[in-house]
Amino acid sequence: MFEDAELGHTVSREEYATRSGALRDALLQAQYALKDARKFPVIVLIGGVEGGGRGETVNALTSWMDPRHIEVNGIGDPSDEELERPRFWRFWRALPPRGKIGIFFGSWYTWPIINSVMEEKRPHWARLERRVSEINRFEQMLANEGALILKFWFHLSKKAQRKRMKELKRDPLTRWRVTAKDESFFERYDRFVEVSAAVLGETSPAHAPWVIVEGVDRRYRELTVAQQLHDALTYRLANPAVKPELTATPDPSPTVDAKRTVLTSLDMKKKVTKERYEKELEKWQGRLAMLARHKRFGDKSVVVVFEGNDAAGKGGAIRRVAGAFDARMVRVIPIAAPTDEEKSHPYLWRFWRHLPRHGNVAVFDRSWYGRVLVERVEKFCSTWDWQRAYGEINDFEEEMAGHGIVVVKFWLAITKQEQLKRFKEREAVSFKQFKITEEDWRNRKKWDAYSDAVCDMVTHTSTTRAPWTLVEANDKNFARIKVLKTLHDSMERALG
Repeated sequence: MFEDAELGHTVSREEYATRSGALRDALLQAQYALKDARKFPVIVLIGGVEGGGRGETVNALTSWMDPRHIEVNGIGDPSDEELERPRFWRFWRALPPRGKIGIFFGSWYTWPIINSVMEEKRPHWARLERRVSEINRFEQMLANEGALILKFWFHLSKKAQRKRMKELKRDPLTRWRVTAKDESFFERYDRFVEVSAAVLGETSPAHAPWVIVEGVDRRYRELTVAQQLHDALTYRLANPAVKPELTATPDPSPTVDAKRTVLTSLDMKKKVTKERYEKELEKWQGRLAMLARHKRFGDKSVVVVFEGNDAAGKGGAIRRVAGAFDARMVRVIPIAAPTDEEKSHPYLWRFWRHLPRHGNVAVFDRSWYGRVLVERVEKFCSTWDWQRAYGEINDFEEEMAGHGIVVVKFWLAITKQEQLKRFKEREAVSFKQFKITEEDWRNRKKWDAYSDAVCDMVTHTSTTRAPWTLVEANDKNFARIKVLKTLHDSMERALG
């Protein structure tokens, strides 16, 4: 894999002077065209062996272009805040918006490779394969969202790396650049190359290819990376990515037994008396409060998702959940139409950034499921967008669950008749009128379409580690108790 990057590629001073000026100007113009178009972001990953000139090349790129529209992210050891979230959280936070270039000096490849290299025994290939699979799905999602992904791997032969380290150590002004970590890595050079080759070979699809750059000669490195970036950028500006019209999964068709669904099978007559409700409310809120004080809760966090029919009582249920916890540890996140900032990032970006730290609870009043509900029904996105969202959402929730986040999802269901009753009650009470809008009435006309979308959502996204709980919500008291008990049981299982 690295044969071409060990041939001793060089660029003369004269050739560099001739080519760099024109290339610098062209790259700058392409950057401004990207900024003005604001059609897609550019994600540049910088990886490779120590001493390969990665930092020098990044510095050159930023000096050649307008630094106001470049975001350079140095990805080192994760901070305490980052360790308390899933692995991809810190990368999601740093993703550039449309119209900008984000350079990742170190990336989501760094730690899977390093961890495999530093293992005392042979690399744990099964675990590495899982990480590679996660990375491939992540990059596929970014590409599907429109991102242009470029990945550069800077390579040095073992001989060249040894020479480079000796030169740095010889000069008092650069000696500091060679650390004990670098020395340790050089001792594992062969394993590093072995692991890196395996990873690069499995993560270089057409939408996110690796470019291997020989790192010996500074002028060669800079021209190679700048030219690749320019060519990819100008091509993409001239040839916008086209989303497929069809996918392997067609639009769902009604089943033979269309009258019996996960929604119609619910017993909507379930009730809890007021007297029993008061007792049950106190009991389950108290138990939740005790779980939040459990010694193991400090290593966990909770994400609670509320979806449901309009007027199903999500707000009341959320208040009872929030009331069970110390106000300092719970945050309710209302989800409305995306802002301009949120629209400039991949769909899941605005949800990733709200994931809680250990010992905290995040309650989402509507969520990422809007993509497969309202956006599907109202045609705010293409069929291809909402169909692929099932897998992307499952990956998102798997990341959370794999990190120890307790994911609890509720769909609050009411009958069409009960919804009409509540709508009219809201219109009749002055302090409740703000709860009813023209949009609510318009959504009601699409009751069947929303019901189909909900059934598909449950089918495709109710997983072992993030199952859906369907709540019979015609009686608000029953719904609130079921929500609190389900949340308690989920937390209790997670805490052991």
